Amino acid sequence: MPAGPQRVTADFAKRLTRLEDIEAIRTLIASYGPLADTGDAAGVAALWEDDGEYDVGGYGAARGRAAIAALIASETHRQLMTEGCAHVLAPHRIEVDGDEAFAEGYSMVLRCRGDGLAVWRASANHWWFARQTGGGWRTTRRVNRPIGPRRP
Repeated sequence: MPAGPQRVTADFAKRLTRLEDIEAIRTLIASYGPLADTGDAAGVAALWEDDGEYDVGGYGAARGRAAIAALIASETHRQLMTEGCAHVLAPHRIEVDGDEAFAEGYSMVLRCRGDGLAVWRASANHWWFARQTGGGWRTTRRVNRPIGPRRP
């Protein structure tokens, strides 16, 4: 078997698959904010595996899609949306290892204040993902921890 074109093609295919995986995960992460800000509890929950976990520092851990959806449907979150908010996720560093992946980065929740927006919560985030049958990605776990002094 010649080493030239076939070798380049196999290497290219591997690199392309890795980039496609990273972009799919990046899109999944970016989807969280708009879904949360519009109160789409089912849409947020669909970003996780059926038994996935969302550990929100200061609010506890939700396990399973129903519990994750309940975070978005909660009175606390509805009040945040009523006042006006934006969940903004910075670009995350993503590592893909076969059918599993990890990402880390920052997020902010902005709240309407007077004529502008103010940072209400800034957090460090760690995400774990698994490839689904058919090639899509879902979150297996997200840990979100506020940055800065603890609030009562």
